[in-house]
Amino acid sequence: MRPGLCTGVERASLSNDLTRILGVEVKKLERTPGGPIARASGLDYNTTPPCGTVRVYDPKGIPLEIRSFYLFVCQEPIAESRRRYRLTGLVLCDGNLLNADFGYYLSIVGERKKEIGLGTYGDGVNRARPMLIFSNPLGIPQLDHKVTLIHSSDQVDQEHSNLRRVGVITRTAAASRGHDFYCYRVRRDTARGDSLFRLTDPFPSPTRTERTQPRGRFRVDIRPSD
Repeated sequence: MRPGLCTGVERASLSNDLTRILGVEVKKLERTPGGPIARASGLDYNTTPPCGTVRVYDPKGIPLEIRSFYLFVCQEPIAESRRRYRLTGLVLCDGNLLNADFGYYLSIVGERKKEIGLGTYGDGVNRARPMLIFSNPLGIPQLDHKVTLIHSSDQVDQEHSNLRRVGVITRTAAASRGHDFYCYRVRRDTARGDSLFRLTDPFPSPTRTERTQPRGRFRVDIRPSD
């Protein structure tokens, strides 16, 4: 946030001006023993879904919508050291790459009802907390082991000469045409003449079902009579 550029400005002007204010959420990842990014096909976002727009509040408690980005980093310990680490993959992406449905975001982060008075003695509570899984950009091979900015604008490299566009990611949605996001890297990290990659819905995703896994199931070595 740049307070001097935000004070006294209309809320509508703050909702989509990345030069004034934006939110950044950091997601730290690790690698599997074999080398790939862990949770490549889906990352836990806990109780808040990712979104290109998020809600914050001013000192009076009045909501303010601002744009949101997500920083994904793969952190690996340096050999023979428990206190030193290196980052072997980094993506800073527009939240709309992950989810652009602000209405859904509000439905999750807003007030929900708890179930109370549960159990034999009525002192149990079910908080009904959602646990959300969404895409992980570092699961895309073209982005791993690199440092990449993913932005909705195709003009970033023209505004910042130290950046070079290296690719385009298109995300498709059933209710609308595809949305393009542009990938940039620092020029010194790229080679002149490298071909641009173009990917459509490249996020790895496992086959999912609506059923959840059972909880509280323990196996004991007892063979009672049937």
